[in-house]
Amino acid sequence: MSTTLLRDAIRRGLNKQGVAGAALALATIAPAMAQDAPQANQQELETVTVTGSRIRKADVETAQPILVLDRAAIEKQGFNSVVDILSNLTEAGSPAISRSSVLASGEAVGGYYIDLRNLGNNRTLVLLNGKRLGATSSGDQDLSQIPMAAVERIEVLKDGASAIYGSDAIAGVVNIITRRNYDGMEASAYIGQYDEGDGTKQTYSMTLGSHNERGSITVAAEYSKEEPTWARNRSFSRYGDSPRHPLDSLTPVSQWGAFTLPNGCPGVEDSPFATCTLNPGGNPFNMGQNGRPNDFHGTNSAGGASDLSNSNEQMMGTTGLDRHSLFVAGEYNITDNIKFSTDILYNKRSTTQQVAGYPYQSKNGFGQYLSADSYYNPFGTQYVDDPEDAQPIYFMRRGWEMPRVTRSDLQTYRFSGTLEGTFEIAGRTWNWDVGGYVNTNDLLKTGRGDYSLTALDGALGASYFNPLTNRVECGTEANPTPYGSGPGQCVPWNPFYPAGRAAPDSLTGNKELQTYLFPFYHDTGRTKTVDYSANLTGSLFSLPAGDVGVATGYEYRSESGRFEPDASKQAGASTDLAGTMTKGRYSVDEYYLEVDVPVLKDVPFFKELSFNVAARYSDYSTFGDTTNGKFSLTWRPIEDLLVRGNYAEGFRAPTIGDLYGGSSQSFDKYSDPCDTVRGSAALNPAVLSRCTTGFGGQNPTTGNFVQLGQGGRPCGSLPCQTGIPFLSGSNPNLQPETSTSKTAGLVYSPNWIQGLDLSLDWYNIKIKSRISGDTISQMLQDCYVFGVESRCSSSLFTRDASGTVNTALRAGINQGWQEVEGYDLGVNYRLPEFAFGRFRVSWDTTYVKLNNIKPDDKPDTVVSVQNSYGGFPRIRSNLSLDWTLGDFGATWTTRYYSSMKESCSYDKKGGPECNMPDHVAPDTGADPTNRVGSSTWHDLQVRWTAPWNGTIAVGANNVFNKQPPIMYTAPNSQYSYYGGFDIGRFYYLRYTQKF
Repeated sequence: MSTTLLRDAIRRGLNKQGVAGAALALATIAPAMAQDAPQANQQELETVTVTGSRIRKADVETAQPILVLDRAAIEKQGFNSVVDILSNLTEAGSPAISRSSVLASGEAVGGYYIDLRNLGNNRTLVLLNGKRLGATSSGDQDLSQIPMAAVERIEVLKDGASAIYGSDAIAGVVNIITRRNYDGMEASAYIGQYDEGDGTKQTYSMTLGSHNERGSITVAAEYSKEEPTWARNRSFSRYGDSPRHPLDSLTPVSQWGAFTLPNGCPGVEDSPFATCTLNPGGNPFNMGQNGRPNDFHGTNSAGGASDLSNSNEQMMGTTGLDRHSLFVAGEYNITDNIKFSTDILYNKRSTTQQVAGYPYQSKNGFGQYLSADSYYNPFGTQYVDDPEDAQPIYFMRRGWEMPRVTRSDLQTYRFSGTLEGTFEIAGRTWNWDVGGYVNTNDLLKTGRGDYSLTALDGALGASYFNPLTNRVECGTEANPTPYGSGPGQCVPWNPFYPAGRAAPDSLTGNKELQTYLFPFYHDTGRTKTVDYSANLTGSLFSLPAGDVGVATGYEYRSESGRFEPDASKQAGASTDLAGTMTKGRYSVDEYYLEVDVPVLKDVPFFKELSFNVAARYSDYSTFGDTTNGKFSLTWRPIEDLLVRGNYAEGFRAPTIGDLYGGSSQSFDKYSDPCDTVRGSAALNPAVLSRCTTGFGGQNPTTGNFVQLGQGGRPCGSLPCQTGIPFLSGSNPNLQPETSTSKTAGLVYSPNWIQGLDLSLDWYNIKIKSRISGDTISQMLQDCYVFGVESRCSSSLFTRDASGTVNTALRAGINQGWQEVEGYDLGVNYRLPEFAFGRFRVSWDTTYVKLNNIKPDDKPDTVVSVQNSYGGFPRIRSNLSLDWTLGDFGATWTTRYYSSMKESCSYDKKGGPECNMPDHVAPDTGADPTNRVGSSTWHDLQVRWTAPWNGTIAVGANNVFNKQPPIMYTAPNSQYSYYGGFDIGRFYYLRYTQKF
């Protein structure tokens, strides 16, 4: 009967186009499996493999702390992606590239990542059905490629597991288990939007499958679209330095255009920045010379803030996303004891970023002045009385009419095939499997909004008025250049007309000029993972307490990666960030052994006592070999109480990007501690002394040094974005980082309170020789605050004669150590059923005791304390109350972040933004600090299961529209708040229909 209904549904699906129709077509192979066959081996069905172990066991409770999110729990949350579900775990931090990092660039931008324990997303290993997810050349595993429709459950191992899975499993392992043996069909639709009317999210999916004694097939197709949000629509992101200081982040590199001459702005006495801006409606040729009216004023004097630019008006708050996914899972019993299984994944993900038009400064290393021979240069050869007085003009002009937009298209192809089976030796059943997978990611990044330097040469060069065409053209009358945006052609530009004013050769409304100055740029990339493995697990012999289990196997993995910036970027021929190619590969051969030994069972105080040991040998083509072990202990003194403990060694191998990455430029946001207004030098004499004496061989700063931002304007708050591009690169001499992970915990399920489960786990992770993507802020802090002289090296950064940081190289380093420690508390209580419904309470809390980094291995170097500071809350807690009554249900969830601190940018001697002015940091001295309060978000969902087997759920995340606290140093965000926080009230509707 079900086969007939399924076949009818398939026929209907084939009449439709698109991914869903293709998914239905694939399901037509399922009836071919409907052959009579003996029942599959029962022993195989009675044992399972749990994330963190390779040994198949009937008991799913292990020594490792594992969090399991099943599909029912996932559907009770108001999120429509795997990464949103995982990011709201209390153990998660905000990854380095969050959705609000819209100004970030490079290969990984556009993907969505998970960061456990705030140790970095590339220290969390992500698996799909027990096999690694594909990664970028920098080791980032993009969770956006996994369709929610295919997810059966998510298992999160909160422990190191390098002995089981190899590199990267330092902070933990996320294993996404997909749906199998599904019988029937399910369609789902989800739509939601923020209060502000932006950020609309839509997801449409269909899942269908069939199974019988011989095999099964499950197909999931999904389309998801997320519109961007806009910084201008929210108070906390409307201005770069928060709504409290709306003018501090404004830049003189504006959409109005400004120029400077050696003697300042002609005819204007008050010109503190020595630049000139055209009066509203003014004539750019009226410069106050030869008796003509003066239509210009000194920038930031007569014009004031109106001459400055707020780039956040054009910035996205979060990126947009468009995704098509198709996932197929199939199994076929070849014989009674041999089975073939496969997973096939296709995903196309397109993300869009928009930032403000490029802040062009002709003096900023590009050299494109407005030529003295330009028709639009009022001090050029065509307007001055004496041609010898003609001079080029240095100018600043933001490309407001052409915001910088980047679209990242990533296509993922994944195929996994495994032969598995069972056999018996001396009455003992053994399970084996041999298989492999190929995962390929093809990337195309298309960007527009950066100036072509070649085009600027022509547009700002010599030009003249051609009476035959009645327009200004490039070149001279004697040597003209054809007009147009094609090869060998040119369109002149008058940069002094403001945005919004259409005029001859103004950038506004001039499509020909826009095409000429702003070409499309294309970056391409590909990463490929090829993996083969063979595994064997079974029991060796029996002890009085049970069977001694063993698992052993071999795995070969090859990783290759390439990221190639546009040719113009590699040649430095545009204002886009220059960069060179990343290209490399490595391979690894690995062998592992795991043994599970039951010691005691069903004796007083030892209802169970067992231990598990594992070791993995890895031989890398890049750095050599490493062996890592793990020991786990399980003790159940009584039936209700489980005591567990683990000790694990771990490692993370340098990635392709770490070793073979090309160089690239970036405009970093950083904090200079030598700033005597807002930096550490303001109140810390030791820091001031290092800065002004040239500690470490650097040029000294003055006693009134202030960090400068874009356009040479003093920074209003720290961190502040540099106006000078810095350089990042790889390090072929990197070695693997190593780690030790320790956990100990209790699980208590009292039989005198049915339905109550309590767990408490302690964890400690210490990483040595930490591979760190260095930052200029960290360099300067290590040098001047912590006094690490090696971190002041001119190979890392330099200062000019005024003290301003003018060069910086951020290469990967093996840096000292990092240690995190804390506790996880879990409470789950399924109350007895009442006449008014059934209730379930879930409470998960993570308390971080410490999160420390030591920049080197010298005994006298000061440890950097991150805990409780921006982006590192000490406590995260989720409390959920679920109610069901018949066909109705509701879930209320509360998400809590404890207070956080940051060094004061304002009111350093005390005030509204510096409530701890007398704070003294251990070993570093005065550190005025501001503490922001805790933050709590509330979510609500109400649902109804209709008689026709449909479920309607409506809800809101952040019901009370809680706004995030203002923080200037919170990481992983383009704005003055922590990138992991909610950004507004979000309403949604989900409908699911089962057939």
